[in-house]
Amino acid sequence: MSKKEHHSFSNVLSVNPYKNSYVSAVASFLNEINLPQYSNEQYVISYLNTSGFINSHISISKNIPTEDLYDAINNKAYDELGLDQAITYQIQYIETFNNLDEDNRVYQIFIADPLSIEDTFRGTIEKVKYIDYIIPSPLLFKSLYAKEIIEDIGTHCFVYFQENDTSITIYREKEFLYTKSINFSFRQMHERFCELYGEFVEYDEFIRFLTFEDLKTTNSPYKLDTLRLYKEIFANISDILTYVKRALDIDKIDIIYIDSQLDSESKLDEITEVELGIKSKYFNFDYGFQNSNKHVEHIHYLMHLYTTLGKEDRYECNFTTYHRPPKFAKRESGKAILLGAAALFVSFLYPISYWTLTYAQTMQEKLLENKYNETHRIKTTTEAIIKSIEADKEKVLTILKKEQEEYTEKKNTLIKIHDVKVNYPSKAELIYILSKDLDKYNVKLETLTYAEATVEGKIASTKVLRLGLVSSSDKKITSLIEYLTKTYDGRFHFSIEKISYENESKLYFGELKVSLL
Repeated sequence: MSKKEHHSFSNVLSVNPYKNSYVSAVASFLNEINLPQYSNEQYVISYLNTSGFINSHISISKNIPTEDLYDAINNKAYDELGLDQAITYQIQYIETFNNLDEDNRVYQIFIADPLSIEDTFRGTIEKVKYIDYIIPSPLLFKSLYAKEIIEDIGTHCFVYFQENDTSITIYREKEFLYTKSINFSFRQMHERFCELYGEFVEYDEFIRFLTFEDLKTTNSPYKLDTLRLYKEIFANISDILTYVKRALDIDKIDIIYIDSQLDSESKLDEITEVELGIKSKYFNFDYGFQNSNKHVEHIHYLMHLYTTLGKEDRYECNFTTYHRPPKFAKRESGKAILLGAAALFVSFLYPISYWTLTYAQTMQEKLLENKYNETHRIKTTTEAIIKSIEADKEKVLTILKKEQEEYTEKKNTLIKIHDVKVNYPSKAELIYILSKDLDKYNVKLETLTYAEATVEGKIASTKVLRLGLVSSSDKKITSLIEYLTKTYDGRFHFSIEKISYENESKLYFGELKVSLL
């Protein structure tokens, strides 16, 4: 659905017909609903599981005109695939553009039994009355490339576990290449698990285990047999990938994207890498949608993303037979009624002219009122989204502020430690440095005191040595201070208040203050 088409509906409804789950989107806000209702203002999209159709590829001569293309593909599909001529299958197709055949055009074809489609969507149609688009599920991954959510270089494999189907899909250089359903849906996994375990385990209990137990840490008695089950699954996947690489001339699978309907505690991507030796990731892409639910399965995200694409960016492959009723004016009964009404109107044109003007004004008012209600609904939804974003922003800012404060506190502590360990020598080192210079000038050390004083504006404390000097000459003391001041300029600050003389001992005394800079 192009952007222009998208804006003509009030909301988009995605349907999982196999689980009867419905997700509605207004703007970019998703909401899972339990009881969908018919509305002519909503666009409805759904999908077919890989097990619900046949996929193959055929070649058609480039000389066949476009108007005869469908018949040519239809006839060749019945002949080459041996389809039952008594059944009128629904056949859809997409062209493969990485084709090297100069004479033929290659098409991927998708074939579905109408009765199978009817059985699948019977419950859905009872609720919503029509479905605008039913797409084969493997083609939904095209939207990830169109929106540049994943890189379009290389060969990618998508593995998706569902309750009624598990599929493998391969894209090469952003184009669909291959898909296959494997016999390991959750229902089939449950049956095989019971065989391995040797006892019957309720399906709901099995699903609870897969959802809430991490296979790395659990002590459940189901652990060993579940690991054996996964080994069987990935051995089967490995065989398929080996076949596909050989059949389709693929050098390697660059990455596997793996996911399931369950919000599982076990890391399927890690298990995949260990078992297959191929880089693996979950489907936890940034789809550009917000939701109010804890877990919305990713198939719904893919469907809503697909509806935002233009025709040039998506695969046109629609299996729906549940079309909207044509507009009243295009129905045969509608045309007859309109013709009769026009004749009646002409016959009473003049008497009802004033009434018509009044009615037209009333209709215009109603239309404007409907438009206002629609605009108000969109405005309310948008405001709710903005409030949610603002609330998240406040939480993030609060966390950021706390982290910044902790960072600043740790940084200051580290600076202090660094300053003490690197920039300041120890007390013993200071005494050793200065004692050598005292000997040069024949000055003796009488007393020694050491202290640390915190100076305002500094992180680290200032170390101060007070040296009690004794000499037979005051000139020796002054010469020593002069030497120290020149030698250790920039490292220490030297000061002495006075030099005193004692007659009895005939010696000179002074207290030299040494401060580290």
